[in-house]
Amino acid sequence: MADKINIEVSPVSRVEGHGDLVLNIRDKKIEKLIFRIPESPRFFEAMLVGRNWDEPSHITSRICGICSVAHTYASIKATEAAMGIVPSDFIVKLRKLIFHHEIVQSNALHVYFLAAPDFLGVGSVVPLVKTHPEVVDIALRVKKMANDMVRMIGGRAVHPIRTVVGGFTKLPTVEEMLQMKEMLNGAYKDLEISRALLKTLKLPDFERETEYISLSDSEDYAHYDGNIKSTDGWEIGPQDYLNKIKEKVVKHSTGKHCWANRDAFMVGALSRFNNNYDQLSDNAKAYAEELGLKAPCYNTFMNNIAQFVEIVHSVDDSIKLIDELLEEGMDDSKKMVDFEPQAGRGVGAVEAPRGLLIHDYTYNAEGKVEKSNLIIPTNMNYGNIERDMQALVPDIIDQSEDEIRLSCEMMIRAYDPCISCSTHFLNIKLVNR
Repeated sequence: MADKINIEVSPVSRVEGHGDLVLNIRDKKIEKLIFRIPESPRFFEAMLVGRNWDEPSHITSRICGICSVAHTYASIKATEAAMGIVPSDFIVKLRKLIFHHEIVQSNALHVYFLAAPDFLGVGSVVPLVKTHPEVVDIALRVKKMANDMVRMIGGRAVHPIRTVVGGFTKLPTVEEMLQMKEMLNGAYKDLEISRALLKTLKLPDFERETEYISLSDSEDYAHYDGNIKSTDGWEIGPQDYLNKIKEKVVKHSTGKHCWANRDAFMVGALSRFNNNYDQLSDNAKAYAEELGLKAPCYNTFMNNIAQFVEIVHSVDDSIKLIDELLEEGMDDSKKMVDFEPQAGRGVGAVEAPRGLLIHDYTYNAEGKVEKSNLIIPTNMNYGNIERDMQALVPDIIDQSEDEIRLSCEMMIRAYDPCISCSTHFLNIKLVNR
């Protein structure tokens, strides 16, 4: 290894958005290591102010084309909490069903298209078409299935339009529900082939214990609902998130860094797995065991395996939900609950594919937004990404510059960051002169 190494990757490839890796090493010691975020800030919080109660979910779904369902429901739940609206069990089950398939399509995108090339020795998904065509075929089938599920329930595969405050504007038909169940049962063969392939991959031997934060529920593998729980032993209701989760501006990033019990924490599939292992389906637990994923797991690279295990769980639980919904009957009278808009503050917390997502709205008596705060999963991970790399680099410091660069890029990609969604920089006050 050279005495001096200066690595700058601008931007890191195979992540959503633009983030730069900057690493300077002198005499086998780290002088500088940052994950620099240069993207322009997003101002969705300001866009919401003055908007009527029925608009925020449709506006904030545009924060992300991959996580539009998660933003839709974080928004809807915040509005419902502010106005004392309680959806029925039927509506919640249908919401969980559509939510599962945003998780599936996003996790599949990352596992097969963005992370797999690292472990299969190619630079992108394009060479996989020739070297591993079965991986590409499976990825396309699984992602199409999940997108079709979102479309049949939400009206569109991206930015759903039927999902609204109080319920749904339209329910899927019995025929569509049966078609979805058939699609889900057909996915198991692809999951079995994927499991066999993932078993052959050699993931980096890395371990660093951190604080893992996610939603958690005693009866459900929490994606749609639950308390905010930490592996450090605390648990709070979503409305109390400000008591634990703190944000700060850092000079090298237009995305804030976050901390809670320690100086950084991790959110995402691995955090959900560590907090909610007992609530996984038996089938998903069997997949996890076969793939060497055990709770608690402190290897960040295993986040990719946790994402795949979640796909299995979502398929299993979706079939169960469809059976329950069909038994209750797809009666149009169940699609909405009655309510009257009112003033109040509400917090909506869900698990986006990349981790805990929080929307916080305050409404006035006219049902218009007076204040909003959004905390995006990738924001919560930035500090932990840097600390993981600070722990990783000393162990690989005798490797070549190219090997060090690749390992750091793989670490960043393991988090599946969604950078464009997470630029949330500072308040701007305009003064008329």
